[in-house]
Amino acid sequence: MYIVKDIAYAGEPGKSSAVIDITAVKPLNNYRLLLSFSTGEKKEYNVKPLLKYPAFQPLKDKAVFDKVRLKYGVPVWNNGEIDIDPECLYENSKDI
Repeated sequence: MYIVKDIAYAGEPGKSSAVIDITAVKPLNNYRLLLSFSTGEKKEYNVKPLLKYPAFQPLKDKAVFDKVRLKYGVPVWNNGEIDIDPECLYENSKDI
């Protein structure tokens, strides 16, 4: 395990791909996020499939979902109680 910008990562530094941060996030209709990455790429991520899990239930409230913020390159909701890993978002989002 190693820590970068107060975020804990599994594995060993230098043995995995470079750390990817999100530089901008915008909530879209139908539980989607428009994401800008530290790589310069822009992608769209569909959060809807995650809403079936208990940890993401509060995001069903569109007012809560729309209050997404960035904290150390990670999108968070409810003052950091809910977040999604930037690498997961990068790997599972669609190019724009």
